[in-house]
Amino acid sequence: MMEARGLSRRFGGLLAVADLSLALRVGELHAVIGPNGAGKSTLVNLLAGELAPTGGSIWLDGTDITRLPVGRRAHAGIGRTFQRTNLMPDMTVLENVRLGAQAALVRNRGLLRRADRAQAPIDGARQALRRVGLDGAADALARTLSHGQLRQLEIGVALAGQPRVLLLDEPLAGSGAEDAAPLVALMRDLSREHAVLLVKHDMDVVFAVADVITVMVDGRVLARGAPADIRASAAVRDAYLGHVVA
Repeated sequence: MMEARGLSRRFGGLLAVADLSLALRVGELHAVIGPNGAGKSTLVNLLAGELAPTGGSIWLDGTDITRLPVGRRAHAGIGRTFQRTNLMPDMTVLENVRLGAQAALVRNRGLLRRADRAQAPIDGARQALRRVGLDGAADALARTLSHGQLRQLEIGVALAGQPRVLLLDEPLAGSGAEDAAPLVALMRDLSREHAVLLVKHDMDVVFAVADVITVMVDGRVLARGAPADIRASAAVRDAYLGHVVA
């Protein structure tokens, strides 16, 4: 569904992402791991269109989208979440998700309708809330939710835009075990119908949910494979995992 081919990004003298290629497929949860400064967030920002690449190309379902701005990528079917929750705390849960649904409305040329009266984005928002398990909290203010629920809400906002690809940048950041369990189950469920990229530091979660793992070090791909292969890799252990468990 989505490919990066020879992707690079330079910031002055720093090569943050170097000649990186990967493929995201529907039905597959693809995790990207690596130490701080490995280039993981830069990669997500390149795929989402927040940053322009220095070299290489990005493809969505066979179409070159390398030069598409972030808004047009969202309309084309790329949804993302952020390391820090990016929500409207004084709006209701439903209103937050309705904003995501309006992206799909614009894509379908519904430009002249009042957003607060258009039924399509409201229906889409309610469907997304059911998918993430927050349909019972639709009328609550976002600021009243728990940390884990806020993470679920952010995924709901992304889903309301009808994405084909989901880029999840540290969706479990700051979550305890109680909050993490429903989010882990949700990510596994979403990967059945979407191409999912997960950036995560928690190795237990990554090895439990990922179908494919890409390990980045210094902006480059060090290794890629099934969780068992990555766990057994001496190179990965030396470069990253050993520092985590030491």
